[in-house]
Amino acid sequence: MSNQRIVHLECGKSTQVLYVLGTVINIDIYKPSPPGCRSFEVTTSPGVNYSISDKQNGSVVTHPAIRWALIKDSLLRVTVGQVSSAANDGKVKVTFYGDDLDKPVDKMTLELTAVYVSLDVDADRDGIVEENNPNKSSWMWGPEGHGAILLVNCDKELLTTQSDNMDDKVYSFADLADMSRMIIRTEGPKLMPAGYTLNLHISPSDKKKVQLFRHEISSVTSVLGRTKELTAMDFTKGHNKIIFSAEGLAFPHNKNATLVTFNLSVVHQQLPIFTDQVVLHFAPWIMTPNTQAPEEVYVCSVLHNEKFLIEFKKFVTKAQCKLTILPESENENDIWMQDEIEFGYIDAPHKFMNIVMDSPRNRGLKNFAYKFLLGRDFGRIDLKSDGEINSLDAFGNLEVSPPVTVNGKEYPFGRIVIGSHLPIHPKGRKMVKDTQDLLMAQSVQSPIILYSDWLYVGHVDEFMTFVPAPDRKGFRLLLASPLSFYSLFKRLQKEGHGEAMMFDNAFCDPIKITDILKNQALHERNTHVQHCIDWNRDILKVELGLDEADIIDIPTLFKPTDETHVAAYFPDMVNMIVLGKYLGIPKPFGPLINGECALEAVVRSALEPLGLDCTFVNDFTSYHKRHGEVHCGSNVRRKPFTLKWWNMEI
Repeated sequence: MSNQRIVHLECGKSTQVLYVLGTVINIDIYKPSPPGCRSFEVTTSPGVNYSISDKQNGSVVTHPAIRWALIKDSLLRVTVGQVSSAANDGKVKVTFYGDDLDKPVDKMTLELTAVYVSLDVDADRDGIVEENNPNKSSWMWGPEGHGAILLVNCDKELLTTQSDNMDDKVYSFADLADMSRMIIRTEGPKLMPAGYTLNLHISPSDKKKVQLFRHEISSVTSVLGRTKELTAMDFTKGHNKIIFSAEGLAFPHNKNATLVTFNLSVVHQQLPIFTDQVVLHFAPWIMTPNTQAPEEVYVCSVLHNEKFLIEFKKFVTKAQCKLTILPESENENDIWMQDEIEFGYIDAPHKFMNIVMDSPRNRGLKNFAYKFLLGRDFGRIDLKSDGEINSLDAFGNLEVSPPVTVNGKEYPFGRIVIGSHLPIHPKGRKMVKDTQDLLMAQSVQSPIILYSDWLYVGHVDEFMTFVPAPDRKGFRLLLASPLSFYSLFKRLQKEGHGEAMMFDNAFCDPIKITDILKNQALHERNTHVQHCIDWNRDILKVELGLDEADIIDIPTLFKPTDETHVAAYFPDMVNMIVLGKYLGIPKPFGPLINGECALEAVVRSALEPLGLDCTFVNDFTSYHKRHGEVHCGSNVRRKPFTLKWWNMEI
């Protein structure tokens, strides 16, 4: 709303109005003047300032009183520099004169009650609600930026409630710390003129995204949002400090819906005479890549993975990580921890909150996030979909790169990676639109869409991962590579190891190197697979700004599951868990050459020079035979980035 306002005066009368500091009152002098008048003069009480503007002379400040020629375009502009100590103590008198310059014809008077009104938020992002920040009504990214931040309040303070954003109650004052503070500040005389109210209002679209609670002496009440677009408060005393707390109700699913606007109006006779405005930006949900330090590892315990867990525990202990094992009574024999959830966080100057995203797959682990993770300062995004759910909706199909710079553009939080069908095959499998829209709307980790529908399960973690590195960009991209597999096995055959066996002690029939290489149909299928991976390789190089030296090919072989899909022929080493420098890699059961697995040896030689520690974990019967590996069956909560997302340049 403009800070200028028109007030009409009448001769012979005194008009009383409320004036808000920082605004301008415009008064037409010519229209109410008596017939035959030729000039006028203006007098004001102390603290009241004015100027006269007209098209001929522009604007001239006049104080003390000066006689003015009355012309058609005469406009009186009034401002007040201080709050009134009593109602109507500010005076403006306009006196009109005819031909007799010593004899007034008539006069009109304006009586002003000057007040201060401000709607305030933490616009400078230091955790404190400052007073009347000039940038409070806009948002700007970057370290020199501004704009308040709103958290989706999706944690749970008490064991007996749902997520805090699911109703209009505050069950604990600790819950207010998850919200964004907002304050209405007013100053004025003790006795205010009657008939004025303070109206706080939001748009019909914003009311679905936010809820506002008002702090009373002994209670906290929902006053705005959900179904309410407006809350009105009496403006009966000048000095007020009304405190509110704003909570986000849901994460935006559209980049254009990340801002929420609150408007405060001073209303008289159902019309606003002044409006102040603040803007808040939703804190985005941020994923953490493999290069972030691990804090806690999660895995399921079931009857058929006891031996796996023995090895896995040793590995996690070696990495000095906390390990949480979910018993079978709670996982309903669903071992795919990675597929059910994805860890991330939200952050504001006043609050940090871990947030787990709960996938829409809803199998045996469907209650895990709600029962065991959701709690104080640990929120949950419960993804649902009215559409048909498929394998690509599981979160083995949701990864994130380490921070990268691409053609000068920085992505300090990395970029999300998801798998889908090829653009030319629109009927293929893909992640449901609701999930994709939410990920796209978070802005800070601009998603990359790869082609993964060629896989039986269809997850990006089946052919790619990231590991930390001490040089170059701080990481390496590992890609599954049938080409590297065949190159290795042909070399081994040429060196006289063609009779060496794969799958020794792997609870399946062993097979010779020579026999694998003889299988022409398998070779042809893997040639196609290599084309699929290379298609993704080219995308990743462009979208992540990678060179070939940033990529390490991991020998991998795939077998057909039907005419169009494949699965890993032996445990897929790319599908590993990364805990700092420690890598938990599926044991491939490759041919033993001089007592050492040839596949393990190649991986060690590629990764250990980077300072990485390779542990090969036997997941053959517990996960591999069920079309998954170590990464699929585990999950890692990691430390957040030290960089604050609002300091990112976009």
